[in-house]
Amino acid sequence: MFSYKIDEELSLKLVEVRDSERIFELTDTSRDYLKEWLPWLDYTKTVEDSRDFIRMSRKNYADNKTLNTVIVYQDEIVGMAGFNELGWVNKTAKIGYWLGQEYQGNGIMTRVAEALTDISFGHFGMNRTEIRVATGNVKSRGIPERLGYTEEGTLRQVEWLYDHYVDHVVYGMLASEWKK
Repeated sequence: MFSYKIDEELSLKLVEVRDSERIFELTDTSRDYLKEWLPWLDYTKTVEDSRDFIRMSRKNYADNKTLNTVIVYQDEIVGMAGFNELGWVNKTAKIGYWLGQEYQGNGIMTRVAEALTDISFGHFGMNRTEIRVATGNVKSRGIPERLGYTEEGTLRQVEWLYDHYVDHVVYGMLASEWKK
């Protein structure tokens, strides 16, 4: 099973079915906050919906397509992060993440994204890692910017958020550019 210790208070572990109640609780209590930037909240209405997502995530992990982990902060699950896509032919990985509202502002996601970038290049041997963020999501855009990712361009109207399209900024990092 995949697990990765980031520091004394923060780690990542492969999401498990037994995490479904906590994941749903976090989703539900942060629903309005998360809904501003994430398109899947209307499809997550019950613990069983979270359980189904976790089962699918586990299958995709077994098939080497994705890696979805829970973020464990001070021994509590506080969000999810991982690779929404692992492209083995072109050696590219796409990072995705979300955090419960009450855990914002502790530097958690910057440390998580840094760890995932290390994993992408060090563990998986990828050549390129991407983070895509809605153009208006200033907090989330700060994460790849703080880590030195290059802003490569904007994808217009790439995501439907309930009643409107949003553009995404693509941030990229190459293995040759990543700090050693």
